[in-house]
Order: sequence, then C-alpha cells, then structure tokens
Amino acid sequence: EDSLKKMGEEDTLLVQSGKPVAIFKTHRMAPRVLIVNSMLVPKWATWDYFYELEQKGLIMFGQMTAGSWAFIGTQGILQGTYETLAAAAREHFGGSLKGRIVLTAGLGEMGGAQPLAVTMNDGIALAVEIDKRAIELRLKHGFVEKWTDNLDEAIDIVNQAKREHTPMSIALLGNAAEVHPELVRRSMIPDIVTDQTSAHDPLHGYYPAGLSKEEADQLRKSNPKQYLERATKSISTHVKAMIDMGRRGSVVFEYGNNIRQQAFDAGLKEAFEFPGFVQKYIRPMFCEGRGPFRWTSLVGDPEDISKIDELILDTFPHNSDLGRWIEKAREHVKFQGLPARVCWLGYGERAQFGGLINTMVRNGKLSGPIWIGRDHLDCGSVASPRRETEGMLDGSDAIADWPILNALLNTAAGATWVSVHQGGGVGMGYSIHAGMCLVADGTPESSERLERVLTVDPGIGIVRHADAGYSTAKRIVRQRGLRMPMLS
Repeated sequence: EDSLKKMGEEDTLLVQSGKPVAIFKTHRMAPRVLIVNSMLVPKWATWDYFYELEQKGLIMFGQMTAGSWAFIGTQGILQGTYETLAAAAREHFGGSLKGRIVLTAGLGEMGGAQPLAVTMNDGIALAVEIDKRAIELRLKHGFVEKWTDNLDEAIDIVNQAKREHTPMSIALLGNAAEVHPELVRRSMIPDIVTDQTSAHDPLHGYYPAGLSKEEADQLRKSNPKQYLERATKSISTHVKAMIDMGRRGSVVFEYGNNIRQQAFDAGLKEAFEFPGFVQKYIRPMFCEGRGPFRWTSLVGDPEDISKIDELILDTFPHNSDLGRWIEKAREHVKFQGLPARVCWLGYGERAQFGGLINTMVRNGKLSGPIWIGRDHLDCGSVASPRRETEGMLDGSDAIADWPILNALLNTAAGATWVSVHQGGGVGMGYSIHAGMCLVADGTPESSERLERVLTVDPGIGIVRHADAGYSTAKRIVRQRGLRMPMLS
C-alpha cells in the first residue's frame, strides 16, 4: 500500500510472490503493476518444494484471482458454475435442472457458489462439507438454504424436493470420502455429480476420512506425511464413488480441482473415466472468445453496480442467458467486500461494455472509478491439461506459450496491472495462467486502454483455439478480421 501511494504516473511496481520488490520508471500507458506468483522451473514445480520455499518466505501461492488482486468473493466463480450447470441442463435434461439432484462437496470460497448455482438453474443441491464454519458462512451469505449433520435427513429433504420439483439447497456436515460411498451403497444415485473440494492441495485442502476436522488439523501439524497419505487415499475413495455413480447413470464431471489426477496418483487407474467441465461444456464458449468479465465500484457504492446492471441489460437485450443471470444475481447475490458483479461476455462485447462504463464515469453517472478484471480461467490465458486445455484437438494441452503471450499482449496493450501465476486451481506443476485488470476512471487515456486490452485479451483466446483446429474459432477469426498468418 505504501509503495502504491508513493508511485508516480510513469512508475511500474513489480510484485514477486506477494513482495513489492521494485519500482521502475516506465511510461504513462504501461501497466502500473506487474505481478508474478508461484512460478517455478518445471522440474521443481512440486508441492514439496513449494512448501519448502513457502516456509522460508520466498514464494506465495497466487491461485487464479486472489494473488492478482482480483478476488470478489464467492460471486466470482458463481456465474461460471451457473453457466456450466446451465450447459449440463441443456445437454442432458432439456434445458432445466428442475427436479434434478446435484451432488457435490466443498463449500469454500470457490465451492460455496455451487448450491446457489444449482438452485438458480431450478435444481436441488446436496453439498457435503466438513467445516461447519464454511457452512455457516454460506448460510449467512445466502448461498445455501439449509444444513444438517444427518445423512438420512439430507436424503429425505432432497428426495422431497425432487418429488415436488422445488429448487432446494442443503449442506451436509460430513466427509465426502465417507458420504459418497454410502450413497452408492444405498443406491442413492444423483442426476449430476461433481466436486469442488480443494483436492488440488491435499495437505491443506482435503480432509482424510476417519478423522474429525480437529483431529485432522492436529495430524497435519504433527505428521504431514501421514496426513498426505491418508488424504490421497480418501481422495481415491471419493473419486471411485463418483465413478460408480457415473456407471449407474449420473452425469459426472470434474470441476477443475484436479481430483482425478490426485486419485490416479494414489493408484486409481480409472480416475479419468469422467471428463473435466471445460472440455465437456465450456470450450465452445471459449472458441467464441466468451469468458468471465467482472467489475467493482472502487468507492464502494452498491448503487453503481445497480446502474451498471441496468446498462448491461439495455446493451445486450438479445442475450437472454445474460439477462436471466443478471436478474438472478441481483436477487440472490450478497456482496463480499467492495460491491461487484460478474458475467460472461464475448469478443467485441467486452470492449464495448468497458467503453460504456468509462463513459458513465466521465459523465458523472457513477460515483467513482470502476475496476474491471477477470478470472484467469478464460479462453486464451491458461495452460492447464487437467482443466482449461484438457483434450485440445491438436494435443496442445500442455503448451504454456499461450498464457505468457496473453500476459505480454495485455502489457503491451496497456492494462493497469497484469499477472502471471503457476498452479492455480489444479496445483503445483499443473497450470500456468495470466490475468489482467483495468481501471475505468472516465479519462480518454483509460478509454484507449479499455478498447485495446478488452479487444486483444479475448482475441488471443479465439486465436489460441483456431490454432488448435477448432472450426468455430476459425470462423470467428475470419468473420471478425483477426489476423492469423498461418490460418488454413
């Protein structure tokens, strides 16, 4: 904070894994901040080595928004989850989850969006969570409706909601590695099964079966090696139950936490029997340059978010999915921290909307500047073979040139700050990804930045998918006049 306050208009702050390491004079249109978190040379990109460096204060895990100064609370992932479930509903259930049970686990800051995303799609959510405090937080913020610590009661509630075709969400205090196999034994087979436990970090993010939360927390401190062994064994049990449900009729997909890889490494050879959510549902949107777009009122005025909600409804009246999302978000989402909103917009739409926001600031229709950013999960900003780039047409799943090009391009285009991280979402060694953020302050300079960055950022996503051979992306390249010298 002190470093930022002392900077001039031509300065750029460098942040290395959370440390403000230097300020250099650059130029007015350069980013004010460049951030790199948790980047390790590939051979050394393991959790063991990361923890060793973390204990020495040399590195910080950046995840996909928090380390980029782009985290807006659970709403940040809510629309992505909503979009994914809507896509699943369209593909498997005639466009609605009405009367459909969705089983999942994990109600942390990311997974906590799941129950509300299910009910916003008219479905019934049963979410298993071992931490009672996490459940209480989701109840407080309206992301889940009920909770119980009794499996029989939970089953009765969801079955009644299924019979009545009533949207409902319930959190079950328990361990997924215990609950899911029991559901299989009882032939309680949900319509959809997924997961958002923090399985990508089994030491800090996944609780082993057979222990209370308190016992597990103590074991983690006293014997981390034994904890890891028990956690990965439990992950294997958890994933095996998901596979069994899939074999008995459930639609099963991983929601990007690398739980399949953890189970595979623990000896479950059929762990990849079910797909990841991007490969199954999201990639067609990526081919069109559609992805997450979020904004906050930097002066903390909720009324500004309301005015921008109206703007987006007026600007894109033809997009019924977007309109439905905004109306549902206004009804259900409670702000965490600065008031914020998130939606998914495509190529051209992002630049158009950013410019309109800047005009509102300039004309005094908003009470102050607006921050605009996105999740690192986007069409052209990630290399993650177990999530965003799983199963690419040309086999380029692990090619990490693209997120680096994305960061370099956004820097050249004048983003307010740019970040590059490693390991977010899926864990050490499994992803490299980039983010960008902008400030719309109403000035002509910010108008230029917004137009450039919000065009090239999704543009490289279309190019990345066209390069991999996706026909939709190739068509959009030609339609929109993107220049790809080697496009055939």
